[in-house]
Amino acid sequence: MSTPSLLILPGDGIGPEVMAEVRKIISWYGEKRDLNFDVSEDLVGGIAYDTHGTPLTDATMAKAQEVDAVLLGAVGGPKYDALDFNDKPERGLLRLRKEMDLFSNLRPAQCFDALADFSSLKREVVAGLDIMIIRELTSGIYFGEPRGIFKEGNERVGINTQRYTESEIDRVARSAFELARRRSNKVCSMEKANVMESGVLWREVVQKVHDDDYPDVELSHMYADAGAMQLCRWPKQFDVIVTDNLFGDLLSDAAAMLTGSLGMLPSASLGQPMANGRPKALYEPVHGSAPDIAGQGKANPIACILSFAMALRYSFDQGAEADRLEQAVETVLADGYRTADLLNVEGAAFSTTSEMGDAIAAALDASL
Repeated sequence: MSTPSLLILPGDGIGPEVMAEVRKIISWYGEKRDLNFDVSEDLVGGIAYDTHGTPLTDATMAKAQEVDAVLLGAVGGPKYDALDFNDKPERGLLRLRKEMDLFSNLRPAQCFDALADFSSLKREVVAGLDIMIIRELTSGIYFGEPRGIFKEGNERVGINTQRYTESEIDRVARSAFELARRRSNKVCSMEKANVMESGVLWREVVQKVHDDDYPDVELSHMYADAGAMQLCRWPKQFDVIVTDNLFGDLLSDAAAMLTGSLGMLPSASLGQPMANGRPKALYEPVHGSAPDIAGQGKANPIACILSFAMALRYSFDQGAEADRLEQAVETVLADGYRTADLLNVEGAAFSTTSEMGDAIAAALDASL
């Protein structure tokens, strides 16, 4: 069997710092579990623009298409705000998602018990929370045409178009139902069918996919604004939520804060299966590049490390090792290790980015 391949794109800001801690974990698996990866590294985002004049070169894009999985750190920063729209660092990430056809974005929101008091919600509301938001990633209002800023009469008008085909809705719905079967067998689909025709089509297609092929999975529908309210009221009523690109962007960030910090949350973006049966995949932390703390040892590497855990589970068929890594993170948090974003927990002591990575590796050692 060939060694699985992994392309690392650290990106900008704190991206290289958190990715250095992931490399520690990758090395640990090679040394202690004989689980090796063919790792390569390249540039994306602002650093790619600084080096090559583009946020993603064609050569890097070609590499991403060939490997078993891509692991990305973060892109962007105020340094690049004045760039032309097509040169901004975020366009590199969007190109990866679009050309790899990564239509299913998995964003877990899990509240570790050690951090239940860190959430802005009451402990009983978030303790034990473990939900998954599946966001359609390659269509909808972020990609629909026409789009742009145009002159109408004496004023300008900004236009974005919400557009979905039946097949685009069908495939992300199937990914939600398949994942639900591996979890609690429950899906809630969210849209705005009360005011948007695209929402009407979304609801109809999701219901048909359910009725035809997944009648064993419990399906409910909810308007996205009501879903946002319910996420804040009682999030544990949900297991898998499936929704479109715009609402998924909003709802997943809202769910992220239920756990207390964006620095804790990973994500996976999955596409169609390749020849080896694995889906094309890109894994990345939900947090941004945080240039204000870059180079200071304050960044939380857990989201990026947990993104690698998702890669173990969804790209490399190593579910037990993903569980091991997630348990190591939970152990370290229970032992009181805290990066700067988690310091207002009573009794917490500051750990640098590197110290947090070392602690997780030590917890992995203890798991053997």
